[in-house]
Amino acid sequence: MTATAKKFGGKAPAAVARLATSPELLNGFLKLNAIFETTTLTALEREVLVMTVAARNGCHICVAMHTAALQRLSAAPELVAALRAQAALPSPRLEALRTFVHTVMDTTGEVPDDALAAFTGAGFTPRNALEVVLGIGTYTLSTYANRLVKAPLDDVFADHAWHAA
Repeated sequence: MTATAKKFGGKAPAAVARLATSPELLNGFLKLNAIFETTTLTALEREVLVMTVAARNGCHICVAMHTAALQRLSAAPELVAALRAQAALPSPRLEALRTFVHTVMDTTGEVPDDALAAFTGAGFTPRNALEVVLGIGTYTLSTYANRLVKAPLDDVFADHAWHAA
């Protein structure tokens, strides 16, 4: 938890502290997240995936935290707003990613050939498709656990507060 606290300016978010009541869950998430961070998806693409999963799963803390992450990446405000609204994205490539994430979730991985072709047609690879599965799994774990423990929003993320529609 020390490394996580360091990442957030010396204090672990309340959600992390609550998840730490199950060291196995917290360590599993942290390990999966570290692996996800090494994928060939760009940092922006990973954040689009995370925000798509977080908004779909109604995780207010995840949306707030990853809104801040997108701002640190200098993501366009229109992109951030669309992700938070669960609306079509202004970038065709990123919209293809968002759509593919939803398709994978909707079909529990049994993605129709035309949906996979649309994803790869936007410049993604079959490897990226599998990395999407890794990201969905990682952030489904996080969003479900945060909701289960009713993780509160830390003051540092208050400007990014979000509530599911």
